[in-house]
Amino acid sequence: MHSDHPPVTVIGLGSMGSALATVLLERGHETTVWNRSAHKAQPLIDRGARLAMTPEEAIAASPVTIACVLDYEVLHAVLDPVAGSLAGKVLVNLTSGSPEQANEAAAWARSHAADYLDGAILTTPPGVGSPEMMFLYSGSHATFEAHRPTLGSLGDPLHLGTDPGLAALYDVALLGLMWSTMTGWLHGTALVGAEKIPATAFTSVAIRWLTAVTGFLTTYAPQVDAGRYPGDDATVDVQIATIDHLIHAAAARGIDNALPELLKSAMERAKAAGHGSDSYASVIEVLKNRAGDK
Repeated sequence: MHSDHPPVTVIGLGSMGSALATVLLERGHETTVWNRSAHKAQPLIDRGARLAMTPEEAIAASPVTIACVLDYEVLHAVLDPVAGSLAGKVLVNLTSGSPEQANEAAAWARSHAADYLDGAILTTPPGVGSPEMMFLYSGSHATFEAHRPTLGSLGDPLHLGTDPGLAALYDVALLGLMWSTMTGWLHGTALVGAEKIPATAFTSVAIRWLTAVTGFLTTYAPQVDAGRYPGDDATVDVQIATIDHLIHAAAARGIDNALPELLKSAMERAKAAGHGSDSYASVIEVLKNRAGDK
């Protein structure tokens, strides 16, 4: 085995874990796998993976163990009984969870003399292995750099910082952005669909619009960092007036208005806090405070 393709262990063979192991095998890594239901390993064994009989055996087989299981409860159920075998090893945890859980897992790994990286996978299983897909990591920078080639087999590895909770924090923040964007698209699709406009026709225009919207994000990010929101484009007052047109059009067509009403409420709270003549970025001031107070 070449030094640039070191052995790797994958614990957890759900759809994502199986995709991780498959790509590692394709990239030339000797790959050991373990799963609570061993039959899930058969397609990987057929591709050349080695099946470990126990988590302890799996960890012993490689310098790096990648864990991708259902949740942190399962992670600890699997690894706590064999924690001693992690000493001197690297644990890359790609299990989804909260930043707080990631920090606790990092402290747990340190207490067992293991190096730890927390990670977040920003793709579905079919995207694993694509250099276009981001994999976020946080924790020891030295550990990340030492294993960057291996991590790079899975996708584009981005190290966010030494705080172990950063990958999970970015993950949930980016998922929130995804859900908000997709739900906004679905609301718009329902709205134009009421006039028999196909989703495919609307979406081609929507994608061009989203490309333009990224320009607003680039403009507003420095305003957010500075806490100053010059209203030299569309102010919060203008946005409040404009969203009323959306709410009226949707109501006239029987479309659920919960989303735009929620957005309008945030804008009105920003206006009440004195940001009516500021840019839309000022809405963050009420988002940072759940009560919406100054």
